[in-house]
Amino acid sequence: MTRALEVESHDTATSETGSARTDEDGGEQLFSYRELARLDEALTMSSRETGLRFTLYLGDLGKPSRARAEELHAMSGGHPTESVLIAVSPGQRVVEVVTGAAAARRIPDRACALAVLSMTGSFAAGDLVGGIVNGLRQLSDQAGHPSGLRRSH
Repeated sequence: MTRALEVESHDTATSETGSARTDEDGGEQLFSYRELARLDEALTMSSRETGLRFTLYLGDLGKPSRARAEELHAMSGGHPTESVLIAVSPGQRVVEVVTGAAAARRIPDRACALAVLSMTGSFAAGDLVGGIVNGLRQLSDQAGHPSGLRRSH
């Protein structure tokens, strides 16, 4: 499933956390090392806690943004049915959440829409990283732990 919502414009960056991509115009780093580490930790923890594979794409999605986000989800590796892609295109003011079939059973459209709403509120306040981290937390909280990883008390 894919959800799109217009948001305020922000700088774009890559989902890779090894090194910060530079802005094509000014040559500035878009994220600090600390911000990249924070994004990496949020993605890792969301995936670990849910058993789903969370991925992040930051950059231009082109038109139509939904179709491009679905292509990126399909190419994200692993098992796309158990994957969730958050695609943020700040220049287009678009956020897309694409869930595979298995992930969609655990994260309904309404939960995706609420996570996007939360993210865009943070984006409007100038907090791109915080918005993404909070969106990941909301999505992973909704998905919960996979039944095979639940601990008995």
